[in-house]
This record gives sequence, C-alpha cells and structure tokens, in this order.
Amino acid sequence: MSTLLDARDRAATGTPGPCPVITSRRLVLRPHRLEDADAVAQSLSDYAVAGMLARIPQPYHREDALDWLQLHLSGASTEWALAVTTGDDVHIGVVGLEQRGSDWNLGYWLNRFYWGKGIMTEAVGAAVDRFLRRMPGIEIHSGVFVDNPASLRIQQKLGFTITGCGDLFNLSRNAMVPHVETKLRPEDFRRP
Repeated sequence: MSTLLDARDRAATGTPGPCPVITSRRLVLRPHRLEDADAVAQSLSDYAVAGMLARIPQPYHREDALDWLQLHLSGASTEWALAVTTGDDVHIGVVGLEQRGSDWNLGYWLNRFYWGKGIMTEAVGAAVDRFLRRMPGIEIHSGVFVDNPASLRIQQKLGFTITGCGDLFNLSRNAMVPHVETKLRPEDFRRP
C-alpha cells in the first residue's frame, strides 16, 4: 500500500523522485558521476551520435560534459539522467526523462560502438518501466530526426506512436531538420 501511495504522491507533485539505479538483463542504469565526463565527451564528440540529438554543440569538449554533469549532480534538476553502463560500469550512453512545460520527454543516446546490439531498447525499456511505476498515468513524449530510423524502431517496439512531423533545430547540424514526434500512453507500453 505504501508504494502505491508514494507513487500517487510523486505524480501529484509532478516529480518521479530521485534518479534511481535500475538493473536489467545486461545493463545497469545509474545516476551520473563526475568521473563520467571523459566518456560523455568521447561519445558526444562523435558527430554520428551528436548529429542525431537536438541540443548538442559541435565540437563537444570535456568541459561541456562537466557543465552538464554539474547541473545533474547539483540537485537542481528534477529530471532523470541515467548513465547506461555495462557490467563493468563503463559509461556507454544516457537515457533521460525531463519535464518540459507540463509534458515529460524521453531522450537517449548511445556510443556508436554499441549500436545494433539491442542495448538501447533494453535501456530505454527499463527506464520507462521504472518511470511509469513512479508516475502512473503520465504520457511520455519523444521524437527522432527522420534520418534516424533505428531510434524510431526502438520507440515503436516499446509502444510509442507517431503524433506528427515538423522541423526541429539541430545544434550540431546548425539547421532545421525534419523531425518525427512520438508519444507513449502508459497503457500502450510494451516491456522489452
């Protein structure tokens, strides 16, 4: 009973609570540490990764990673920014859930050397599952640039549906880029 009341309290206040540690079959998703700066900078300095994200500058430096990490470690943010790690605690990506206005939005990225292995489907599925348990009834919004069909497949496997298309500014590309918008209703979520 206490867990249900805690979930209702969190949903009523609009926050999912502190960033958790989540274990899946192959991964551990955990809060970030300052020691993750080099791995974050290495991954996001790769244009193949950064070019698929709206708000990542190029070039991307270690100082950029430290600035981002400081924000999340300061406690000033209510969003979840989960470090995706393998069994040896190597930082290989991020799954984030953040509130923009009244909507919760999902974003994620993975170091290019780990693409094509089902890792991001597993990571996003585990994070969304935990988030929906803490925030019952909340819809999650997301989207992908049209030239990123692999990311759209991840979302569709988990139950996201396309809600529209438009253009979104991409900082790495310094251009407006066609973007597919998606949404997940809690009742449509499919656990991987």
